[in-house]
Amino acid sequence: MCDIRANLSKAKNSMSHLRHLSVWVDEPDPGRFFWVLHESTEDASVWVDMESSAESFVSWMEAFNAGCIALVRQVPDEQHGPRAAGEDEDAAPVG
Repeated sequence: MCDIRANLSKAKNSMSHLRHLSVWVDEPDPGRFFWVLHESTEDASVWVDMESSAESFVSWMEAFNAGCIALVRQVPDEQHGPRAAGEDEDAAPVG
């Protein structure tokens, strides 16, 4: 039974690819730091906001650490990382 589950998991992961996620810190006013989560689109040069902190932090590091925690919450399976369904654009071409 475990082998079947492992094979299903491998098949599921082969049909998905890692999402391109990032965390960064914004300082709209001096001393007010907010974390922001971004995800790239199909156009790798375009990133969209996913989520951001509602409250500010007093330091860049506090905001960054909180953003990293929010980023990890986007990962349902820590072994395989954040996955998105669809073709893997980094895969070798077929044919």
